Amino acid sequence: MKRPKLKTKSFTIRTLREWGILAVDLITAIICYMAAVVFSQAYLPQQGINIQTILKNAFWGIPVIIALFAITFIAFRVFKVVWRYARGKDYLRIVGSCVTATVAFAILDQVCKFIDITSTHQVGTIVTFKQIIYPAYVMLGMFSTSSIILIRILYEFVYARQRDKLDVGKRKRTMIIGAGYTASVILEEISRQDSIYEPICLIDDDPDKLGRIINEIEVVGNTKELAICVQKYTIDTIIFAIPSLGGDVRQQILKDCYATKCNVKVLPYMSEMIENVNITKQMRDINIGDLLGRAQITFDDMGVASYIYDKIVMITGGGGSIGSELCRQIAKYKPRRIVIVDIYENSAYNIQQELLRAYGADYDLHVEIVSITDYDKMDELFLEFRPQIIFHAAAHKHVPLMETVPEEAVKNNVFGTYNLVKLADKHNVQKFIMISTDKAVNPTNVMGATKRCCEEIVQMMAQKGSKTEFAAVRFGNVLGSNGSVIPLFMKQIENGGPVTVTHPDIIRYFMTIPEAVSLVLQAGTFAHGGEIFVLDMGQQVKIVTLAENLITLMGLRPYIDIDIVFTGLRPGEKLFEELLMSEEGLKKTANEKIFVGQQMTLDVDKFTEELEKMRSICVTNDKRAVVEQLKTLVPTFKHDAEYLEKILDQAKTYKEELLSK
Repeated sequence: MKRPKLKTKSFTIRTLREWGILAVDLITAIICYMAAVVFSQAYLPQQGINIQTILKNAFWGIPVIIALFAITFIAFRVFKVVWRYARGKDYLRIVGSCVTATVAFAILDQVCKFIDITSTHQVGTIVTFKQIIYPAYVMLGMFSTSSIILIRILYEFVYARQRDKLDVGKRKRTMIIGAGYTASVILEEISRQDSIYEPICLIDDDPDKLGRIINEIEVVGNTKELAICVQKYTIDTIIFAIPSLGGDVRQQILKDCYATKCNVKVLPYMSEMIENVNITKQMRDINIGDLLGRAQITFDDMGVASYIYDKIVMITGGGGSIGSELCRQIAKYKPRRIVIVDIYENSAYNIQQELLRAYGADYDLHVEIVSITDYDKMDELFLEFRPQIIFHAAAHKHVPLMETVPEEAVKNNVFGTYNLVKLADKHNVQKFIMISTDKAVNPTNVMGATKRCCEEIVQMMAQKGSKTEFAAVRFGNVLGSNGSVIPLFMKQIENGGPVTVTHPDIIRYFMTIPEAVSLVLQAGTFAHGGEIFVLDMGQQVKIVTLAENLITLMGLRPYIDIDIVFTGLRPGEKLFEELLMSEEGLKKTANEKIFVGQQMTLDVDKFTEELEKMRSICVTNDKRAVVEQLKTLVPTFKHDAEYLEKILDQAKTYKEELLSK
């Protein structure tokens, strides 16, 4: 049901403004009509006709002019246009309305002459002499069109001058990097709206563009001369307007921009650009995705819409960084219903409100606050919502914390996943996609071992012949996620430093959250049962380089304003994450960036038996026993036993101190 339109104060003001514009246009049309009558007499033969007679006869045409021009102005919605933001097609409205009204008047005048009633002056022709009619029509069309357009141009000019006068000292002197199509659109949008940016110059590395002008703004240099141009033209703000540029070149230019101490705005990558939205509205500050130092990985839809459209989709951990992005991207493919499952109500509420704002209050979205370890409650949700697609992102992911509580990591990650796969099989879910991690490859920490065990559970269900298509998607570190180093680094920088990095040589694969979620969704199109999908993530990134870039991003100097200190590798942490592409048996898929691992064969009965043993052990909360059983379930798990013993000794000492008191 549509909401009724309220007659607010702003509505009344807008209506008065529109009627005022229409009145001015009609007055202009009348003046142009009379002018056409007067000037057309130059084409008359000298027959003693005076100007008074011509104007007297023309007077009867004014009501017809008003009626015809009013109809065409309303039909072409000329008075509805906000002329401060007008474009060429808006001026064509004026041309169309004036020409239409003139033609209609000419036809009406000719019809009246044909039936010989013009001499009575009841309809109102231009004059009573046929010889001057045709040039008068042409003049009426020309005068009315040009006059009304001229009024608009003068209004825009005066408004712009007045705006500039009012904004002296407030508008930011702006340099635009890139002198292509995007820059031209930015310049046009800035010149036609109340913008805080005052374009001063353009920068481009194409030597053929040097000295050329776009929208009255000159290309004054290339990116190597950026700092010189900033100083020469007293620039406050730099807009990076090359959305197609990525990799090291993009990163270096952005570094040079920040070195100037100017405010830097960037446009998103071309793949992130939103259609039908002004480019200037999509400008943003540099974000962590710009720190990758490589071109963004992009994906095509690859059939994602076909398996999500009109389906009931459940997302566990839907309030987390990965889960919430899954919600955003899945919503674009128009599922019948989205069910968000999360144990943390605040984050689940945030993504719920975001989606409702984007898609409307009646969007079919349900949020359920529940732990995936509660089998009975989850069974009720499956019965109530009947999910067809499940994306399983709920998990404990923090590596150091899970080293201290391995029993909780197993309860949540392993048995939460075990609950879900059994329920998916029981309720005939079509697809079940689990989020895994590169830390599951030859794991050295509890978190990685639990995720490897989850992969085995997924493969076990596929091996048992379930009708559900189970699969796992494995990827590396995610920039900006709740567990990434970026939030920690930013807090350390805000507190004045130092920024702590575990080792100067530690390197990691990195993705942005949208990249990771795109992989998950597209891998789902290839899932048929038991696959582990792996992303070709390109080059690894040094953590210390990431820290240096982030310090620079925040307008500070590494090692001068903010120090970087090295604290040593944490328990269970690798210096180099193992190359995912080196896993034996990886095969290509239809997407050149997604690979699938060879399915392993499990002894289903033995694996199930060991899982039940683990369940009994977890009840006792015996950390040593949990870790040892995890090694049985995941033979490739190489744990740091020394660190675990240290934790247990500390806990024992603490208890003894309490008892002694």
